[in-house]
Amino acid sequence: MSAGRAPRAPGREEAAALRAVEVLDHLEAAHPDAKCALDFGSPLELLVATILAAQAQDKHINTLTPALFRRYPTAAAWASAPPEQVREDLRPTGFFNQKAKAVQATCQALVERHGGAVPEDLDALVALPGVGRKTANVVLGNAFGHPDRVAVDTHVQRLAKLLGFTRHDDPVKIEADLAALWPAARRTRGCHLLQFHGRRVCVARRPRCDACPVAPLCPSAHSPPPGKKAAGKKAAGKKAPSRKSAG
Repeated sequence: MSAGRAPRAPGREEAAALRAVEVLDHLEAAHPDAKCALDFGSPLELLVATILAAQAQDKHINTLTPALFRRYPTAAAWASAPPEQVREDLRPTGFFNQKAKAVQATCQALVERHGGAVPEDLDALVALPGVGRKTANVVLGNAFGHPDRVAVDTHVQRLAKLLGFTRHDDPVKIEADLAALWPAARRTRGCHLLQFHGRRVCVARRPRCDACPVAPLCPSAHSPPPGKKAAGKKAAGKKAPSRKSAG
């Protein structure tokens, strides 16, 4: 570079990646305790817990899984148990009929295809009955310690759009967008940070923008939550009823 020449300004993609990393840095400082919200002691336990957490609160599932994992310590134990017993044991999780079928089908496939072990491979995981990319990435990123996994749950999906990291609603496309922005070593951690931030600060119904450490970097800061904006426009456009004069 010749003397006196100004440094090159970052391109659009480079600037977006730099902003994304800066957001992660701020969220890391705000939520140093961020981690996987589900309690587990093995890949199998996390796989089952993730299935059970569908349409349920993670905290609630954590109160139920210790007893379940003692009763069903292996994939073979889940697969060979009477279906009516599994359904009854999973009743407190909600949607227990579907979850019982999913857990038993998944564990049966683990027994038949992988000797009862959870495979450390994305393609093998998503080939299991009822296991999608999100669940597979949760298991790989947390139970197997892969730092480059992007697990798109509702919090990650919502905050990724609010922060301008993606324009998509499709989780697979959101995963690709975040993978392009975040360093591979910070992707699993980045999902934890978005999840904790979504629960604590950027809550869906009433985001706390005044208390948000990334508000200066967020294109959606201080905007009405989705739904309220549209409702406000509708109310503003409604004409007041005409009043007829007496007589």
